[in-house]
Amino acid sequence: MTDALDLNRLAVVGAGAWGSALASLCSRPGREVLLWGRDAGLVETVNLRHENPVYLPGIALDATVRATTRLADLAAVELCLLAVPAQVLRPVAASLAPVLGAGVPVVLCAKGIEAASGRLMTEVAAETLPGHPLAVLSGPTFAAEVARGLPTAVTLASEDTALATRLAEVLGSRSFRPYVSDDPLGAEIAGAVKNVLAIACGIVAGRQLGDNARAALVTRGLAEISRLALARGGKAETLMGLAGLGDLTLTCTAPQSRNYSLGVALGEGRSLEVALAAARGVAEGRFSAAATLAMAQGLGVEMPICAAVDAVVNRGADLDVTIAGLLGRPFKAEGFSA
Repeated sequence: MTDALDLNRLAVVGAGAWGSALASLCSRPGREVLLWGRDAGLVETVNLRHENPVYLPGIALDATVRATTRLADLAAVELCLLAVPAQVLRPVAASLAPVLGAGVPVVLCAKGIEAASGRLMTEVAAETLPGHPLAVLSGPTFAAEVARGLPTAVTLASEDTALATRLAEVLGSRSFRPYVSDDPLGAEIAGAVKNVLAIACGIVAGRQLGDNARAALVTRGLAEISRLALARGGKAETLMGLAGLGDLTLTCTAPQSRNYSLGVALGEGRSLEVALAAARGVAEGRFSAAATLAMAQGLGVEMPICAAVDAVVNRGADLDVTIAGLLGRPFKAEGFSA
């Protein structure tokens, strides 16, 4: 069905940094791009100034992007990109369900696990938007760089590879290169868990534990992601690709990352409340930590780094005691099962 559509009427749901960048990215001659957001003042500013001064200050958005607060305006779109934070995906998708036309493909662009249910974004979307083909967009993507047109490569994953291929043609450009995958589950788990690991890497930086420690944490964190994803039925090649190793590397090494910055603040000795108050946007790793650990425990998968992050950010554990506990673990063979 998607082959028969021109896919020239697109909607991006979520007017944060990532949603605004995606809306500008999708703009082409002859296309209609709608950007939906809740904040009427921000929507008006986007339409008047062609800029999102709250989330992407100083970056011009394509003048053809039109912002709206009315979900009803999305009734005629042929493709919908959902870029709202993971924890509000369910209510937003439920409100969107009566509006979207039958069979309109939905691309999930948020990375996280629903804290209340432990469900992945595709599972939430399947419940709230039944009958809509789903794809997952993931990979190393800072919104400001995408909005500026800097070179970016991503994973575009769907169980329907024909859909993923068609969407790659629609969304891709010289500076934005989607690589098609048939493993949305692996891409989702990697995208959610890397946020947890980014908090850990930020703590390492804030505590001045050194680059050796951060490199070790990234590597052993990738092993944790791999164990969990493979136990859920994901594919090893996904975890070694852009949605796995690529995204993990970016998020765990760059101060632009909200999760990394949260970890740095904690590592420097600030309280969780103070660190969260200073955070730029939502640090999904805090929510995903507990959900990741619950998923892992249900599958009998050991994830000590994620467990340590959950203990610090959700259970009030002492940071130094937690670090000492990780460093005091028994020596083991290296590998996904170690």
